[in-house]
Amino acid sequence: MITVKASHKIFTCTEVASLTGICTGHLQNLVKRHRLGFISRTGTLENHAEQWLFTSHDLMVLAMLFQPCAH
Repeated sequence: MITVKASHKIFTCTEVASLTGICTGHLQNLVKRHRLGFISRTGTLENHAEQWLFTSHDLMVLAMLFQPCAH
């Protein structure tokens, strides 16, 4: 069971990985395949960064459907 604050609405990829036990590499493959989460693009045109963000619903789906990584 995962317990988070009710006020915590958006989770980063690192937070989801630490809460679910799924490594970031597998997590990014899973969310692309199952269309979970969304990408936030920040920065300027020359130097932009993409970050995967997840809602509490996405976190619940990941925790229920996928096992933590064994490696």
